[in-house]
Amino acid sequence: MKVVLTGGGTGGHIYPAVAIGRQLQREEPGTELLYIGTGRGLESRIVPELGIPFEAVDITGFRRKLSLDNIKTIIRFVIGVRRARGLLRRFKPDVVIGTGGYVCGPVVYAAAKLGIPTVIHEQNVDPGLTNKFLSRYADTVAVSFEESLSRFGSRSKVLHTGNPCATNVLHADRAKGFKSLGIPEGSRLVLFVGGSRGAKAFNDTMVEMAPQLDEIPGVQFVFVTGETYYEKTSGRIASLKGVPSDRLHIVPYLNNMAEVLAASSLVVSRSGASSLAEITALGVPSILIPSPNVTGNHQEPNARSLADAGAAVMILERDLTGQKLLAEIGGIVGREDRLQAMGEAARKLGMPQSANVIASEIKTLIKRK
Repeated sequence: MKVVLTGGGTGGHIYPAVAIGRQLQREEPGTELLYIGTGRGLESRIVPELGIPFEAVDITGFRRKLSLDNIKTIIRFVIGVRRARGLLRRFKPDVVIGTGGYVCGPVVYAAAKLGIPTVIHEQNVDPGLTNKFLSRYADTVAVSFEESLSRFGSRSKVLHTGNPCATNVLHADRAKGFKSLGIPEGSRLVLFVGGSRGAKAFNDTMVEMAPQLDEIPGVQFVFVTGETYYEKTSGRIASLKGVPSDRLHIVPYLNNMAEVLAASSLVVSRSGASSLAEITALGVPSILIPSPNVTGNHQEPNARSLADAGAAVMILERDLTGQKLLAEIGGIVGREDRLQAMGEAARKLGMPQSANVIASEIKTLIKRK
């Protein structure tokens, strides 16, 4: 089998595409992958590091208001379609899979016009502009959230599959998560993570909370600052009095996030779609603080979906304070019944077999075509 993956700009688009590709390789040994992205996006660095062949298409996104730049984008789209068509004819894929981001536009569109089976995956509750456009041409639209089913015009080809990143955490070893942090196995652990790069609002709140952590006894706290904020945040906390240093672990980054998540009793996190897929697959209760700095404010509907199901508490960033967050944490980890109820609600939302479901749909499409 030959598979083209496309999606770019952020890890939220890249990692689901890779997860689908890897699942197909597990199920169909000998499957060849080609990733088509942009030369400027994170995919140009991440994908080659994963050992997947990479080709670039030059494309930019539409501005949401009238702008002369949109005319340039249309021209780039036409050129991008021509470039994508050439790459597809040369590689001869059995299927093209798009996971969002501007680069998906010309690649999936070109594939559809060439009669190649196409699948797009939408990670967020509210679809991005590119996926809404492509839904008219794709054979199957896979969505992470049930609420997204009604967001696309043609329900007949829209499938609720979950996010394929969920499958990656299925075999996470929680014992290794504890060991990597030097925390006794079985401890009650609260994990704070503001995204792979960190977030200033998270780190400021961590600093504000640190001297008050003794209000929640018997709990281990892991603060993931992001590499950019590590020195400043750890320095500010070190200068404070009353910080329980034996129960507070400050790290710039976790390269075994799945294992630490599996060890966590509660996670305080942004509400990116891939993170929520992992959290629900593991059945971990969460406090979600959506980023207000993302396109279309798409993280807030993601967080609200979990909060409405009883799996999470949502705090908007404008309402975030150390005292408020500490009170919410204490109200969850201090009550075993609430921890269990939120964990069970999260598990019900989780779709840990997502990558398998999407791979099955892809193989069915290929046979049908």
